[in-house]
Amino acid sequence: MALRYVFNVRVRLETKPGVYADPQEFETTVSVTPPPPGESGWMLFRDALWRGEVNDPVYAAQLATSWVDVPVVSCEFAELRTDEDALDELRDAIADSLDEFNATSVRDVLHKYFGSAIHVESTDGT
Repeated sequence: MALRYVFNVRVRLETKPGVYADPQEFETTVSVTPPPPGESGWMLFRDALWRGEVNDPVYAAQLATSWVDVPVVSCEFAELRTDEDALDELRDAIADSLDEFNATSVRDVLHKYFGSAIHVESTDGT
């Protein structure tokens, strides 16, 4: 299993004149698989999260708009979903880049950005 960032995204359906949708806004769950740790773009969490929440609601909504083909009203971080192997790879990449996080340990980085919103699944799917 790869790392997956899970967001609760509220979207709005835009309709043509004379067409109505009910509800016009609704919430959906969006899972984003980032590039592998160490590759370009892998630090999405550093740029978008703080203590397990989005750090800038406007920026988060803009990000979410780039992931879906409908206007996004809001975007909230739910969790990082992963398994132990992928989490170990993330920890190794963080350890190699600690200076970019202004932190002294990998544990500090994970807590600073994800808070307690890390869900580790076992390799047997539980």
